[in-house]
Amino acid sequence: MATFKRGDVYWYEFVYDGRRYRKSANVKNQRVAGDIERAFRTALAKGDVGITERKPVPTFNEAMTDFLKWSEQEHVEHPSTHRRIKVSSIALLNHFGSSPLDKITPEDVERFKADRAAERKTVRSKGKRIPIKKGLRPATVNRELACMKQLFFYAIKLELVVKNPVSRVKPLAENNQQTRVLTHVEQKNYMDKATPILRDIATLILETGMRPEEVYNLQPASVDLVRGTLQVPKGKTPSARRLLKLTKAAKEVLERRMKGLETPFLFPCEKDSKRAIPKINNAHDRAVKDSGIAPVRLYDLRHTWATRAAMFGIDLVTLAAMLGHSRIQMVLRYAHPTQEHQTQAMEGLEKFNALQQIQEFEKQKSMTQ
Repeated sequence: MATFKRGDVYWYEFVYDGRRYRKSANVKNQRVAGDIERAFRTALAKGDVGITERKPVPTFNEAMTDFLKWSEQEHVEHPSTHRRIKVSSIALLNHFGSSPLDKITPEDVERFKADRAAERKTVRSKGKRIPIKKGLRPATVNRELACMKQLFFYAIKLELVVKNPVSRVKPLAENNQQTRVLTHVEQKNYMDKATPILRDIATLILETGMRPEEVYNLQPASVDLVRGTLQVPKGKTPSARRLLKLTKAAKEVLERRMKGLETPFLFPCEKDSKRAIPKINNAHDRAVKDSGIAPVRLYDLRHTWATRAAMFGIDLVTLAAMLGHSRIQMVLRYAHPTQEHQTQAMEGLEKFNALQQIQEFEKQKSMTQ
């Protein structure tokens, strides 16, 4: 029993069936307040105080099925977000399966995190999944934890559970600072080995800084060849919707692809021309391997554009707008001045300081004469 005095009257507080209750007994006698608390507990057990009967707690499988249906509707404007959640749900379903949702503890989530972190990636060969030496990226496991956390928040909103066990679990450390930037020599070697469609996509990324998925989904209505501009119509945030000025190389690619176009997308899917190409990773990986350059992701071409733009002198505010970021801090993850550029900057600063020093001393000398 937990009774306490507030003002002139006693209150009581307790947890029943996972829910916390705090009420005023409206009496000045602690013993009577205790009797009222016990009576209220009994009434709760009998369902005589108007408390609705708790909904049956679903299994993890059942809860995830309902959550995915909600996610599909909630993210109808951003289908890629729902696809990411759906992919993340696979490992969660395999691990938690038919476990009652309210029986999953932070310790269970920690065990899942450890198991996934220790797993090896697999590749499909002759209809079977074969493990390879390369492990899962921390980002993959963290996305799965994020998916599970969203599932529990959704369940709490529906009053199926009262706690979120994922909230007490720390995500794995990630190294998100990507520093891979192509040199112009690497870029030429890569382009020489790229397929025609990959070469066009890579050119647009390197010339505009667009995200790969933004290039995949380009449609003729977004391109204005007369004005030499390209409209990115949608994205994760309002900042992603932007108007870009086309370079000569980018304009040539778009002009060629739009000539005699009979599909709704500039880069249509081979199997269904009414849809955009989903990705071009295989062609990219082959081009990297055949060109002999160091490993690089297709997304690093965007990093390369941003780094070159920063080295040229484009300010961070403008660069953030061109990249489609809402915060300047995000630009720092993309723009990586090379060591040579930093060395040149330091040498330039040294010369500037020396010149300023000479000018100031000469000015002072002339004033004293």
